[in-house]
Amino acid sequence: MLVYDKELNIKDIEDLLFGGETIAPGREAYERMERSFNFLKEFSKEKVIYGINTGFGPMSQFRVDDKDLKQLQLNLIRSHACGTGELLTDTQVKAAMIARLATYVQGYSGVHPSLPLLLTEFINRGIYPVIPQHGGVGASGDLVQLAHMGLALIGEGKVHYKGQFRNSKDVLLENGLEPVEIHIREGLAINNGTAVMTGIGLINLLHTGRLMQWAVAASSLVNEIAGSYDDFLSPELNRKKRHKGQIFIAEKMSEMLTGSQRLKRRQSYLYNKEVNGDKVFRDKVQPFYSLRCVPQILGPVADTLEQSMRVILDELNSSCDNPIVDPDSKNVYHGGNFHGDYISLEMDKMKIAVTKLTMLMERQLNYICHDKVNQILPAFVNLGVPGLNYGMQAAQFTATSTTAECQTLCMPNYIHSIPNNNDNQDVVSMGTNSALITAKVIENAFQVTAIHLMALMQGVDCLGIENSLSPFTRGIYDQIRSFFPAVKEDEVLFPYIAKTVEYIINNKP
Repeated sequence: MLVYDKELNIKDIEDLLFGGETIAPGREAYERMERSFNFLKEFSKEKVIYGINTGFGPMSQFRVDDKDLKQLQLNLIRSHACGTGELLTDTQVKAAMIARLATYVQGYSGVHPSLPLLLTEFINRGIYPVIPQHGGVGASGDLVQLAHMGLALIGEGKVHYKGQFRNSKDVLLENGLEPVEIHIREGLAINNGTAVMTGIGLINLLHTGRLMQWAVAASSLVNEIAGSYDDFLSPELNRKKRHKGQIFIAEKMSEMLTGSQRLKRRQSYLYNKEVNGDKVFRDKVQPFYSLRCVPQILGPVADTLEQSMRVILDELNSSCDNPIVDPDSKNVYHGGNFHGDYISLEMDKMKIAVTKLTMLMERQLNYICHDKVNQILPAFVNLGVPGLNYGMQAAQFTATSTTAECQTLCMPNYIHSIPNNNDNQDVVSMGTNSALITAKVIENAFQVTAIHLMALMQGVDCLGIENSLSPFTRGIYDQIRSFFPAVKEDEVLFPYIAKTVEYIINNKP
């Protein structure tokens, strides 16, 4: 069990979401939450504090009677549980619950400790509130989506539990759990924050990291198939550019290609007087950009992901609600820590970066499929009879159309603020929309990369070069060929594409 008191890192998130790890707030975290609650309980007496004894949003001008304060919190949850569209996946909901717990653990939310403890039980027992994708504008946080989470916590909503959609009340009873009791501001503290966009952002970050590994591996293998000159990866060249990401990608490709017999040394060919006397060179003096400029293309993607990790983890480990209850300074501060601009902007940057990665994969695929471009492979890496058989011809259509969809989806969403809530929310982030669109772009990117990898396998077999690959890329060849055999006679490819997508999402190259 992961017992934590203040911060979660990306390894913690990966273990919790995909490694079967469980979580519990530590003693210090519990004491902070209890101290914050006790302070708010005393501080709020005979004071006007937003969302505790006032209405919400534009309705905050109305004082709520003391006898109705608990009802006020319940009304907030019930009234805002109005999402639409497809449901968030169990993994996305779990990530959102972890992100919400991370805010409570900071000790500035003023909630009774029973709320984070019940949320912990949901996380560890696999009880997933049913949450629609659409609803929040990401300004007072993910109000609508989190209201659906809250509905399950108070025993009135639906949950997905052990593969079935059930009433939350029944699942709570079955697990010996009590619904959340409203003490002071539990309703507002559930609804008000960036947990959903942050949770989806964390999943996007983890998936994009895996996608990047496969893109670098594919880029290494395509250069082996092409028999590229090796100096495009030289440290002396790439360090002259000074960008950390470019240097990193060049180094990773060099590692992956160590031991390859396929790359050519320029010194042995074009710099050798004995072999450079030809007027016309059979091999290209420099490969196409999609092969030669991989460090320069994927380098910015790597840098973007590093920046996104910092920002998303900072958001995860922050107090992302309003007002902030601070027992240290003995005050309650009203502001906008629920605003999702940090996550929204990072998601837009991430989907643009992933789209560029996807475009690179598609262009490398085109190189492999286009016989007049590569000049060493049959059209569409067809191992059968030309005209009778078609190789990867139709699969390229899928990759091209999917790449085009990524290009459309990567239009920035962060700048699409639409005032609402009687203009109280006059500038909003659309953060959850941004995170969901980015998730779709990443899904598309895995599909294009999978098709490209399948074509690369065909290319290796066309040339019969599996034994001259580097040990690393030979390992990739063996992995994928274990479930995608060489295609000579035409077969239905979509099951193989699905298997390849599933494999690269769940395995490192």
